Amino acid sequence: MERHTYDVVVIGAGGAGLRAAIAAHESGARTAIVCKSLLGKAHTVMAEGGIAAAMGNRWPEDNWEVHFRDTMRGGKMLNNWRMAQLHAQEAPERVQELEDWGALFDRTDDGLISQRDFGGHKYARLAHVGDRTGLEMIRTLQQRAVALGIDVFMECTVTDIFKDGSKVAGAFAYWRESGRFIVFDAPSVILATGGIGKSFKVTSNSWEYTGDGHALAMRAGASLINMEFVQFHPTGMVWPPSVKGLLVTESVRGDGGILKNSEGKRFMFDYIPEFFKAETADTVEEADAWYDDKKNNRRPPELLPRDEVARAINSEIKAGRGTPHGGIYLDIASRRTPEFIRKRLPSMYHQFKELADVDITAEPMEIGPTCHYVMGGVEVDADTQESAVTGLYAVGECSGGMHGSNRLGGNSLGDLLVFGKRAGEAATTYAASLGDHRPRVDEADVKAAQTSALAPFEVEGGENPYTIQSDLQQSMNDLVGIIRTRTELEESLAEIEAFKVRASTMVVEGHRQYNPGWHLALDLRNMLIVSECIAKAALAREESRGGHTRDDFPGPNDEWGTKNLVVNLNEAGTGVDLHEKPLPEMPDELKGYFA
Repeated sequence: MERHTYDVVVIGAGGAGLRAAIAAHESGARTAIVCKSLLGKAHTVMAEGGIAAAMGNRWPEDNWEVHFRDTMRGGKMLNNWRMAQLHAQEAPERVQELEDWGALFDRTDDGLISQRDFGGHKYARLAHVGDRTGLEMIRTLQQRAVALGIDVFMECTVTDIFKDGSKVAGAFAYWRESGRFIVFDAPSVILATGGIGKSFKVTSNSWEYTGDGHALAMRAGASLINMEFVQFHPTGMVWPPSVKGLLVTESVRGDGGILKNSEGKRFMFDYIPEFFKAETADTVEEADAWYDDKKNNRRPPELLPRDEVARAINSEIKAGRGTPHGGIYLDIASRRTPEFIRKRLPSMYHQFKELADVDITAEPMEIGPTCHYVMGGVEVDADTQESAVTGLYAVGECSGGMHGSNRLGGNSLGDLLVFGKRAGEAATTYAASLGDHRPRVDEADVKAAQTSALAPFEVEGGENPYTIQSDLQQSMNDLVGIIRTRTELEESLAEIEAFKVRASTMVVEGHRQYNPGWHLALDLRNMLIVSECIAKAALAREESRGGHTRDDFPGPNDEWGTKNLVVNLNEAGTGVDLHEKPLPEMPDELKGYFA
């Protein structure tokens, strides 16, 4: 069995993981990155629109206070206020840093980093690279990590976190290619594993998003918050079937694209909620005038926060005004020149041309909501990102609190950079403080982790993991999707219990080399835990807020607006316990921004 010793082990090589590893290395820690896929293939590349940062390059009036207010309002005030504040304050510096490391941002006419409009943001504040910002971010961070000589374990999956008493002692993993096991001895582990989208049938998420970090944290004794809040991005491709769910960037709407139903009606004007009426245009004339004169006009309703737009699209489709393939139309072709579209949205142009044979400069796209992002994740300290388990940190999509009940577009990339850096530095400081008294990995725990990982090979006559995954995805899509009810959520929890029974006798054939069935069998354990967390929290929260819509409780409830739902693994380790916890109290000086 391979064995390696580090000060900090980062699990995940997306934006959060890379930034955390760079920070840890530069703070003096022996650092390793462990990632499930190849370096550079992280799902961060799918974040196309930009990085939200109040740099004031297009709007000098923009500042961190406005960004903080937008973030809190977008999350319907359920955000961890301190995380939203730190993010708004530090994002501009993190963007500048990326540029210093070689990121090639688009420019304004006077040479500053260009910033574009996005839903829920008062000012144009997304620093962007065409519609390939996430790719440029990964390229830049990866290049820096490689230049610094940080060790990377690619195509390597972590299955357990080791503890010595109440403190992290290391991690257990295996090489996906050979199936050989690895033990990492490390007092600090940073989870940066992304989201949970593969629990749903229609998702923009890549194959790695099986809730690994969420489940690893729970099994180690940490808690998760806000798991009921799952964001369905309003615009995913709906045709052809092979690309159903693939993301269509919000930049299409930021650059002038509008939503139409099958009758050709621009329907978003019918769905402007009271909460956003004051700043949203209620006529086509004002909405169109906004693109050229933002000071004297209000924003188009297509740029409402994602939860509002996704619900509106869902309502139109359910009312029978959808497209032939079950979506609605996103039209930029009739509003911008082909040259403008190809320059501003090169990836979208290419994606639709190659995959759907649709020329977006000449005809509208068919789109619909797709499971995109989970606002919920590991409950962490706002300043350090440390969980309730000493030495265990979580950043990016697998940490919770920053986005409240709904994430604004562009806030994810800023989140990765700001909190990746903070977690890397905090993990290093903690590891250094231990001196020679580092927690030790118990050999009995190593043996147990090995036995657990190999368990699917010991079963005879069991079920194929692919069948269980397919059934789970369909169940989550149908019962815990964009619109929820008590009876459907109760049904989903009963089905999850049945899936657990089926999963206990999953059978894997063949040997450990190149065995995707085995990989899925291990991933499914995580997917089942996380799916139960989502369904249980969704059943408990009897209101509609952000990414959580209850048909039987259609409006927000002030009482529910003061508390988080926290989930932990139960004592037996077979299910999920849930309890309520009051929101952290915002200081009076910050409350003033919402008066």
